[in-house]
Amino acid sequence: MMKLTASPPYDARSVANLLLDIADARGMSITNLTLQKLLYFAHGQFLVTRGAPLVNGYFEAWKYGPVHPLVYDAFKEAESAPIQRRAMGFNFKTRQAHPLPPPSDPVAKEHIERVVMQLGRLPTGRLVELSHAPRGPWAETVNRAGTSAVLGLQISDRLTAERFRFLMVPLKSDPPGGDPVEDSPLA
Repeated sequence: MMKLTASPPYDARSVANLLLDIADARGMSITNLTLQKLLYFAHGQFLVTRGAPLVNGYFEAWKYGPVHPLVYDAFKEAESAPIQRRAMGFNFKTRQAHPLPPPSDPVAKEHIERVVMQLGRLPTGRLVELSHAPRGPWAETVNRAGTSAVLGLQISDRLTAERFRFLMVPLKSDPPGGDPVEDSPLA
């Protein structure tokens, strides 16, 4: 029997599935790269407004912005194409895959829907541009990596809550180099 989590933090794959469902219902196609940015923005806004993480696990600073490795792995086969399926859980005891329940909290659901409505139609390049804002969590993590040890370039929730406000930057008319195709870890 699956345990339903009534309050955050939620399984990041469950939140990703809900983001995809909301986007699908509004006729939006979402790639793994776009999904990563929307998931991070939903998580960061939740940290700031609710004082608690939306998803479990962590985000890493990759080339095109924050990435949740578990969610990336769940959808990586889509590569740069729109995601067509949903992430599944796996019960190691029964060796059975199972659907992941969506967040049950109406506040969290409303929050996730708001993020999709505000940012879901932006081109991926714009979302990357937002995630790379100077003084933002991604930029600070990358900068610290040059001067100190940052385990796996993890972006801490503390840093996200502290610096998320810097992500609201003016958008340029065209993202540099167009939309990125696929993300990769920083080397």
